[in-house]
Amino acid sequence: MTFRISDDLEQLETFFPYQLAVAAERFSRDLMEVYNKTYGLTREEWRLLFLLSREGQIASNELAQRTTLDKVQLSRASQRLADKGLITRNVSPKDRRLKLYQSTEKGRALFAEIKPQVDARASDIVSSMSKEQKAALQMGLNGLLEALGAPEQMFGD
Repeated sequence: MTFRISDDLEQLETFFPYQLAVAAERFSRDLMEVYNKTYGLTREEWRLLFLLSREGQIASNELAQRTTLDKVQLSRASQRLADKGLITRNVSPKDRRLKLYQSTEKGRALFAEIKPQVDARASDIVSSMSKEQKAALQMGLNGLLEALGAPEQMFGD
């Protein structure tokens, strides 16, 4: 597949980067129906809770990189999660410029409650795709992430 920018700019809807952004945004907004409307979590809070519930303690620099959130988004979302008692934020004893984030038991319990619902919604969204289309999509996303130099932990199976 060749992407010729001059031809694609004539029609935004067929411009690959635009299509990718629209698909990702629509997919994400559909998933938000579960964690936002039912549990009151923002997309940024969900990303943090997801990562922190699966990991131990994570430093702010790694957390920002792995969630694609900027410093302001990370700070605000983590403050809201801390206020809800879902995570802890502490200054690193080794490097006082960094904060260490960790999910609380309450945060892990909430994640365990929400995750199956989000998985079910995601499965519903892609249910009309064939097995081959799903595999091709995953392979294509992995290839794109690799081409962009994304961390390996972002690659799906």
